[in-house]
Amino acid sequence: MAPNPQCAALAAAKEKKGYSYGQIASGIGASEQRVIDIVTGAAKPTEAEFNAIANVLGVSSSAVPHTGVHSTA
Repeated sequence: MAPNPQCAALAAAKEKKGYSYGQIASGIGASEQRVIDIVTGAAKPTEAEFNAIANVLGVSSSAVPHTGVHSTA
């Protein structure tokens, strides 16, 4: 089982879409582990990674703050 996401907005969008971490990874061209690390806050995403994940999940990047878990490198 994958770890729980630390971002409520991304978690809600992931659940709403019914996507797995693997499906998100395929959608952005990254490894599943990289997506897990980003969504759970274990790794800081680049601006491009963050925006790509938000895009795949249909979340407006302006709706998610770029602080804490969401800060980008």
